[in-house]
Formats: sequence, structure tokens, C-alpha cells
Amino acid sequence: MERKKVVVAMSGGVDSSLTAALLKERGFDVIGITMRLADESRDSCDSDRSCCSLSSVEDARRVAAVIDIPHYVINFKDMFKKYVIDYFLADYAAGRTPNPCIACNRYVKFEGLLKKAMEFGAEYVATGHYARIDRDDTGRYRLRKGLDGKKDQSYALYYLNQFSLSHFLMPLGDYTKEETRKLAEQCNLPVAHKPDSQEICFVPHDDYRAYLRAYNPACLHSGDIVDQQGMVLGQHEGIPFYTIGQRKGLGLAMPEPLYVTDLDMVHNRVVVGSGDDVFAKELVASDLNWIAIDSLEKPIDVMAKIRYGKREAPATVHRYGERCVRVLFREAQRAITPGQSIVFYQGDSVLGGGVIEQAEQKTHL
Repeated sequence: MERKKVVVAMSGGVDSSLTAALLKERGFDVIGITMRLADESRDSCDSDRSCCSLSSVEDARRVAAVIDIPHYVINFKDMFKKYVIDYFLADYAAGRTPNPCIACNRYVKFEGLLKKAMEFGAEYVATGHYARIDRDDTGRYRLRKGLDGKKDQSYALYYLNQFSLSHFLMPLGDYTKEETRKLAEQCNLPVAHKPDSQEICFVPHDDYRAYLRAYNPACLHSGDIVDQQGMVLGQHEGIPFYTIGQRKGLGLAMPEPLYVTDLDMVHNRVVVGSGDDVFAKELVASDLNWIAIDSLEKPIDVMAKIRYGKREAPATVHRYGERCVRVLFREAQRAITPGQSIVFYQGDSVLGGGVIEQAEQKTHL
């Protein structure tokens, strides 16, 4: 019987390396592909913790040799620049806080790599994400949380659709991170104890401010920092350097702690307030993707997560116009941030998600 062919996205880390080894053991015809993504990677800072670095490419080659699979390095730089780097710069310039990992998953891995895999004659693409894919009683594909609650990455995968889910494999969803490293040891993988990669792989030293200064300085204009009444308290260096909920780095000497509550792009002002002013109970989201349903026809109760690493909170999702939803939380949430994603869960399954446009309306100063 002909073995099913799978392309594994190999970043040189332990997770994708074990993914390739496990699928080889399970009888798949495995091809390893490492994506070259950006010239502006951590190559320049000699880090081995970036999924984009030259050292990571070499690590992936070493792993492929150990488990005896073919390995290719393929240039995805143009796609990565268009859908990840350009989006990253544009969102910050618009006073939003982007999520480049979600954009990379959506456009580069879910679409770009899947298309490349099919050119190789592969039926599947596999990644080292901690999430699970299965089918319900009706045959509909589901995206479910990984069993390791501390490593679950389903939040970053909510753009998967029924077609892509049918062609993706994520074998690590059934393991904890500790189990992954132990299995990697047993497979004699040279990256078994390699540290996890950093989040923004193309930003040297994780210094996004320096990156903006270098690649989009035109978006940086100094302006006023004002309180809730519009009183000027100080000066900011450029709205993209600030995010909702931020406390440190404001340069204000005040008797009480102040937090960023709003970014007023129209008047080039950073608005600050008390800790209570950072909370909101409603938001509007757009650019929606539904996995467990075809579309939202009526209000639905969910558990909602407004950023990776934050706990889910009970909420009700309502249709809001043709392309948006309004989300009402039972309890106010801290630092709802435009540009970040909100993901909806029912049990351990991802219902869908979208991009936060705004929190509940604030009084204009």
C-alpha cells in the first residue's frame, strides 16, 4: 500500500523536529521543508532561538539526516514580507497592535506552505503546534485545544477552515511539552533541549521600536499625553510605541499609576487613566472566520480569549452588521486591544474568531 505523503514545516526546533520523527514512525512518507522567511531575521544577532535564523536551518537539516528524510529549504520571503512584515508595520502605523504569528500561520503556513506541499504531491502538511484536529459526528472538522493547557496554541490557529483542516496534521496536540522533549531524546534528536523560539522571529532582539524606527520612521510623530479630561500631562514619542494597558515607559511623574487607555490617532494623542479605565465589557470584531459553524445566525454564548496567554472569559457574541460581531462579556476585561485577535471557544473546541476593531465606545475628549 502506498504511504501517504506529508510535508512537515521544520523550523529547527524540538516541536517540529519531533513532529517529523513521529510521522515517520507512523508510516508516513515525510518530507521536511524549512521556510526562509526574512532577511531581517535574527541572523544579524547570532541567535539560535529564531525560527528564521541560519542556525535553525542547519538544525533542521541535522534532524532530517537523523530520521532519514529528504529536506528542502524554500524561499517564502516575498510572501512573508507582504503578509507579515508589511502588515506588522502598517498596523502599528494605524495605532493598532498586530499579531504577526497569526498572520504568518494564516497566509504563509495555511495557504503558502499547503500549496507548496501539493506541488510535492503531498496530501498533508504537518506542524509542531500544540492543538488537535478531528471530526465531529457530522463529519465536520474541528480544531481543539492541545492537551497541555500551558502550551495550547489553538488561539493562533483560528483562521483554519474546513479545507485546510482536512490537510493539516498536528500530532503534538496529544502531548505535554515535557513529554515532547523526552520523546525527542528517545529519538536521538539533536535539538531535544533547544530553547523555544522567540515570538517575533524577524525583529532583532525583540525590539519592535528599533524595528519601526528603521523600517517605518514616517509613522512616528511626537505628540501629547493627556488624561481623561484632555489635560496635557507630557509628551509621547509616537503612537506606535504605545499599547492599551501600558504602564511603564510613559515618562510621567504622577502620584498615582497611570495606564494607556486609548490611542487617539486623529489628534495624535496618547490618552491615559487609572487602572479602572483600562477595563471594558464590550468590543467589536471583524475579519471573522468560523470553524465549528458556517456563519453566526443568532447570539451565542462562548468562552472568549482576547490575547494569547490570557484566560478565556464568558461572553455572548452577536451579529453586528454584515461583517462584524459585537461581543458582550459578563465581566469587564482588561486592555482590550485593537489589532489583536479574539477567539471563541465552546468546551475545548474553537468556534471561530476575528480581529478586534474597538472596545466599547469611550467619550471623545
